[in-house]
Amino acid sequence: ALRQHRLAAIVAPTSGPAWLIDPINGDASGDSATSPAAVAGYPHVTVPMGQVSGLPVGLSFIGTAWSDVQLLQFAYAFEQATKMRRAPTFALSAG
Repeated sequence: ALRQHRLAAIVAPTSGPAWLIDPINGDASGDSATSPAAVAGYPHVTVPMGQVSGLPVGLSFIGTAWSDVQLLQFAYAFEQATKMRRAPTFALSAG
């Protein structure tokens, strides 16, 4: 489908913002862009794209078979253009 539409990759948020920990009912989980690529066996790379409420969110680049090098080039170019990567720090509370 990517070639049919002359696309080099699919770009999407890796997942939604992090959820709060629920010690009673367990942690919630949501959909992510990682599963379809993994199941299909296609290359996928995630890079930081910013923060929501002080927590990091990622951007996924998903390609066709054997497009690993091209995906890494896209991811690196995004990182260099946005400078969104932040060194992790320890927080006592996310709220």
